[in-house]
Amino acid sequence: MTLLSVIVPVYQVREYLADCLDSILGQSFRDLELVAVDDASTDGCAAVLARYAARDPRLVVVTLDRNQGLGAARNTGLARATGEYVWFVDGDDWLPEGSLAAVADRLTRTRPDLLVTAYTRHYPGGGTRHLSLAQVAAGRPAPETFTLRERPALLSVLHITCNKVIRRRFLVDLDLPFGPGWYEDVSFSFPLMLAAGRITLLDRCCYAYRQRAEGAITATVSGRHFEVFAHWDRVLAGLDADPEVPADLRHLIFQRMIWHLLQVLGHPRRVPPERRREFFAEIVTRYRAHLPPAGYQPPGGTLGVKHRLLGRGAYGLFAALQVARRAHLGVVARVRHPRVGAQHTAGPPGAAPTVPGSRAAGTVSGKLTDRLG
Repeated sequence: MTLLSVIVPVYQVREYLADCLDSILGQSFRDLELVAVDDASTDGCAAVLARYAARDPRLVVVTLDRNQGLGAARNTGLARATGEYVWFVDGDDWLPEGSLAAVADRLTRTRPDLLVTAYTRHYPGGGTRHLSLAQVAAGRPAPETFTLRERPALLSVLHITCNKVIRRRFLVDLDLPFGPGWYEDVSFSFPLMLAAGRITLLDRCCYAYRQRAEGAITATVSGRHFEVFAHWDRVLAGLDADPEVPADLRHLIFQRMIWHLLQVLGHPRRVPPERRREFFAEIVTRYRAHLPPAGYQPPGGTLGVKHRLLGRGAYGLFAALQVARRAHLGVVARVRHPRVGAQHTAGPPGAAPTVPGSRAAGTVSGKLTDRLG
């Protein structure tokens, strides 16, 4: 048995696929198999996979006869994998040099059910953003292994799959397949973290997450963003079926759900404008149905105002707050990067220039807080 099976679902990523495969097969760590699942790509990915498979026996190619989606492709790869651990890597991303050896060392030393790594987002313009695991420590060093109950701050790490390396037998026994549709990571990551008896961290960038300008669901206006609710419903159903989950974890997962749904609604290039009210109503339904019975303290600031508006079902005020917020961000951007000839309001000597109306979001938020109590 190899230590690690890297599972790469492949669909319409020919432009990036060679970089992904090279970043895995070209590293010094060799005790791995790479299972690539061609999800009926039509852009030439099959030829790239065939070329690499011909020269490296560690690459196994599985070809689906019709497109089934990311979740189904990952499930197919898992069924074919033989390694002690599995790592799901998207075909347009890559693994930085040395990451496989670092992950393997952590796995062999701790033998966890789940390893979580830091990762870096790479943006089209060349910018990067490193996502560390420092917040999980919560001011004190994390032990070699722990459970989610012992380190609930792990919930603050974005619920993606690609920064998680999972013991295959544990995952198979858990019977936790990826669900269909967009946002499949939601209904996978939360049950996974709750069930893991041994979690370990590797606060090193072991995954390069490509933020594509085109083709990403996070920048696609579509009614398919409503599919996120089915995945959160699956998480909530699992919580309802497990009385052993402590109240504080339920509270945090509820808060994380609302944060995520508001992120989806608040993004200007996701939910179609004519369906935003409907999406808001779906959030309200879950907010009211799953509000922690022992009491709930919304977060502070503008996010807390949004939570209170959800509780009241006040879409009109919520939409007004969103408009004010976007206007505020636009003004801030113009102040930081002024156009030639732009006029600013003078302030005290040495103060940053201001533009009339730049406090709009804060003013609206403050007024709403006063009204909502």
